[in-house]
Amino acid sequence: MSKTGKKPVVLPEKVKARIDNGVLHVDGPLGKEQMALNPNVTVQVDAKEIRVKRIDNSRLARQAHGLVRSLVQNMVSGTAEGFKKELDIQGIGYRADVKGNTLAMTLGFSHPVEYPIPAGLKIAVDKQTKLILSGSNKALVGQAAAKIRSFRAPEPYKGKGIKYADEVIQRKVGKAAAGASGGGAKAK
Repeated sequence: MSKTGKKPVVLPEKVKARIDNGVLHVDGPLGKEQMALNPNVTVQVDAKEIRVKRIDNSRLARQAHGLVRSLVQNMVSGTAEGFKKELDIQGIGYRADVKGNTLAMTLGFSHPVEYPIPAGLKIAVDKQTKLILSGSNKALVGQAAAKIRSFRAPEPYKGKGIKYADEVIQRKVGKAAAGASGGGAKAK
């Protein structure tokens, strides 16, 4: 039995769940999420909890058991509390700004980088160098943060680029100046 799959998903007071035609719908104060259910598990929705059970003991059912329960938990947590990722922009002249449904960034290229903000995601910019991504879908928030970070990943020598707020960049020592050590050709 999956340790994760055995636990019931507790529904907070303001979150409601229902199943229609093999699709689980979760509605909460921060949004609505839906997921097509895996045919190898059954999902039971009560007034206060959701339980996930496998249909048999096959390999596919065992694999899906804990996964579906985790996805359901993420849907309930996202609609009740939401998910958040923070990104820091480091570098001289590097900045970001939200213009309508687009995130416009200046990242040291010859052109500005624009990222269309997906539906269900909110991006707030603080002091032009801190991005706060929030939404009810954990996968969408994480994927958007990874995509924005990929536009200018932090480099190890000066630390310039976009990094997660809690990420630690291992810094490297640059090359020493060639003539500084005096190890060049000697005159006779």
